Amino acid sequence: MDISGSSALIIGGAGGFGAATTRRLADAGAQVLIADMAEDKGTTLAKELGGSARFLKTDVLSEDSVAAAVAAAGETGPLRACIIVHGGPSAGARIIDRDGKRYSLGLFRRTVDIFLTGTFHVLAQAAEAMAATEPLADNQRGVIVTTASIAGFEGQVGQADYSAAKGGVIGLTLTAARDLSPLGVRVMCIAPGTFLTPAYRMAPEEAQAKWGPLVPNPKRMGDPDEYARLAAHIVENDFLNGTTIRIDGAQRFGLK
Repeated sequence: MDISGSSALIIGGAGGFGAATTRRLADAGAQVLIADMAEDKGTTLAKELGGSARFLKTDVLSEDSVAAAVAAAGETGPLRACIIVHGGPSAGARIIDRDGKRYSLGLFRRTVDIFLTGTFHVLAQAAEAMAATEPLADNQRGVIVTTASIAGFEGQVGQADYSAAKGGVIGLTLTAARDLSPLGVRVMCIAPGTFLTPAYRMAPEEAQAKWGPLVPNPKRMGDPDEYARLAAHIVENDFLNGTTIRIDGAQRFGLK
């Protein structure tokens, strides 16, 4: 699918993966709506890209907020691509801690709501908008790319909420693709490994020293643009549908 002249909605577009994807799709000729809670970063990125991008503060758990983002994206052209790559909380605690206390149900629900429910919520609203557009060749109307994690396959200790949420995003992929096939809307999922993004909250050199050696090949953390290049290819390649692609340098999470 040629994204040029169409619009793209990037949920989490001001973050590491999102900003890189925003730049890639803008370079491909799309009008990009950066939807994020990080107003300063999103506004700065939109200014950097000039007329190719706009920013709108967006909460994935608010129906009105997501509806406003989908509508705003459609103002500059038919919505053909939606990349869902927002971040969120994860406390990183065992189900039962060393003091014998169980993990908070409220924190578990919050993580699942943001990463899984939020993903479904955006996917459904974006698909509804895409279904109303005129089809391209082969009845193609659009593509939605969600973001999981390799933790959705083999979560580490202390990742019960995050792993469950990301596993849910992986499980949603094929069903959503099948549901939306008659409408000409594709659904794909990317599961990143350890990438050098602000989520690690440490200096790049420190993060690379800690996490880079754990990646079999290449011996480094991923670059957000490597995620973005894959997302852009998924948008372009109409025969990619209904599956999850790991992008992790052959890394598999162990117990630590």
